[in-house]
Amino acid sequence: MTLSDVAEELEWSPAKLGHIETGIRKWPSVMEISALLRLYGVTGGQREAILTLVRESRLRPWWTEYEDVLSSAYVGNEAGAVYVQSYSGILVPDLLQVPDYTATVARALGHGEHAVERMVAAYLKRQEILDQGGLARYHAVVEEDALQRVSGDLELLRAQTTRIVELATESDRVTVQLLPTSAGPHPGVAGPFSVLEFDEDEAALAYVEATQGGSIVEAEESVEACKRVWSGLTRIAASPQATVAILRRMALLT
Repeated sequence: MTLSDVAEELEWSPAKLGHIETGIRKWPSVMEISALLRLYGVTGGQREAILTLVRESRLRPWWTEYEDVLSSAYVGNEAGAVYVQSYSGILVPDLLQVPDYTATVARALGHGEHAVERMVAAYLKRQEILDQGGLARYHAVVEEDALQRVSGDLELLRAQTTRIVELATESDRVTVQLLPTSAGPHPGVAGPFSVLEFDEDEAALAYVEATQGGSIVEAEESVEACKRVWSGLTRIAASPQATVAILRRMALLT
């Protein structure tokens, strides 16, 4: 049966069924899976085994435990993405940050030490998708200003630049481009955002950050607008090879 056949039979939208099948943006309910099993003729022990898995899958994912220090809506999508393009403005992108950098940002946001520790722990957990191969591809554009803002702490600057170089050179899935301050005003002046792409049967989405919390953008035209900004940023940023060379010099000079 095609996706359209099943959706029509159950009176669901194709989008809903697609989200259930990929498991990226929707945890299916027991009722929904029961309906699918009936349609597909699955009975007996196999049916009960699958429904047991559905009930177990309703357990809260790890990121919901850190909703006080990160966006659960974004991280849930990040965990299911196969390709992420990230521009974080005056900050080093989350997945590239060393713990001391994350702690510095958390304190700048006004968090107490307990929240600082939780934010560091949450970011380290998120970064496992790079270290353990969860993402097929990750591409970040890093503002030179994001590094210069911690230049008063030479040890931190060295650790952060070294970490970015390690990720960019030791994994063929990670691409980093440095956007020099000398580039002047550029298409990213509106603010930080990320574009997330999923398996071929899932539409891409964008996450646009804001002071009072970011928002998920799913409208195709809005996602395409973010992609155009991304293309503009990658055109004016240093190449991945030049970026590594620049960052290595920065690490040696600190």
